[in-house]
Amino acid sequence: LKVEDLKILGLWRNKMEQLLTANVANGLYWFGRYLERVESTLLEVVTAFDDIIDIDKDAGKKLYNKFELEIEYEDSKEFLNNALFGDHTSNINTLMECARENAIICRSNMDTEAFGTVIELSDFIKQGSVHFQVDSNFIDTILSLISEIWGELTRKEKRNTSDYFIRLGKLVEKDDFHLRLERNKRLSLVVMDEIDKIVEILAPDAKFRPHDENDSYEVILDSINGKINKIIIE
Repeated sequence: LKVEDLKILGLWRNKMEQLLTANVANGLYWFGRYLERVESTLLEVVTAFDDIIDIDKDAGKKLYNKFELEIEYEDSKEFLNNALFGDHTSNINTLMECARENAIICRSNMDTEAFGTVIELSDFIKQGSVHFQVDSNFIDTILSLISEIWGELTRKEKRNTSDYFIRLGKLVEKDDFHLRLERNKRLSLVVMDEIDKIVEILAPDAKFRPHDENDSYEVILDSINGKINKIIIE
């Protein structure tokens, strides 16, 4: 889904009586997606980095072909630099900046500590693109901060509508990412079940047919998009 496809109408209210404006609900959803995209991308980059060293020098190129991007490198170190900070749409500086912008939009509806860690992470990545050595320690620090953000967002006992929108964005991105890489469908269907639980909370009257492993990747992705349209547009 593109940002322009997510035109939220009206206000959102759940049983806890939390009101979200259209702009905030949109920001929460896309914050969840972009943060998950940073995390998923880094995990795939680490795997490709190891493969370039030990198994297949073209592993990085094969990975980015699945992202419909071309990436050039001579060795594993250059791959790491180009993957994280190259001139392409999946560099983590750009992705994290998108997450940060959406967090700012919905700051009043986000956990204070989580928001602070988002800003810390964004600044760390930005500085890393200029001053730090891009290596496994650099990536581990980013992944650790992301885990901290997810923990800060989920530790509270009471769930608000804002929490569901962030969770929805995270799950949709996880499934989208997984399916684009054509991984095991079984895991994708497990994530779909989690998406459905949130759909039932935010749109209890929405009805969707279940899926199984015989469905194509395209059918499953279309189903995900249909659920999101039902929640966010309708």
